[in-house]
Amino acid sequence: MPGGGRPPRRWLKIIVIFLLIAIPAGYLVISAIQSRNGGEDKAEAASAKGLSAGYPTRVQRRIYDVPVPPYSKKVAFYETNSWKVSSLYVQFVTDRDGLDSFLKKLGTRRSALDKGEVTITKEQAGKVGWQVGEPGHDWAGMFIKRQDPQPKLRITVKFDNPAHPKVYVVSTVTP
Repeated sequence: MPGGGRPPRRWLKIIVIFLLIAIPAGYLVISAIQSRNGGEDKAEAASAKGLSAGYPTRVQRRIYDVPVPPYSKKVAFYETNSWKVSSLYVQFVTDRDGLDSFLKKLGTRRSALDKGEVTITKEQAGKVGWQVGEPGHDWAGMFIKRQDPQPKLRITVKFDNPAHPKVYVVSTVTP
């Protein structure tokens, strides 16, 4: 090289420029794919119909004031949301102590349940496929009405097996 300097390395410049363009472009493509997939997952979850097996999240239980007793069986829930009203549907099978604990946390007791009363409406039951109110079963229920924005609870209990009652709850929140 004349003048004794280093020869120019054009290939190094080309690689650096390529990397400066390719890496951010790759991140943009990956981010777009993840964003698109996330939207599909959320839309699928929102369109799900019927009860989901398992406990509602802690946040849902706190917002809707549904303290599902520990060690409950056959726990399932369903949440609906709209601009005017949001509801959480919960069902579970518990024992006598679990039912008493559940009602105590709501500020009431078993004696407040009206024998033969089904407080969940046919429309509400139909949304999740509940067969509440069928003749030949031992039903009891109550409606806990509170001032907005506190949730209102419709509780119906099936006492066919008194040692393990099945509890149905519809908690409604009006913002």
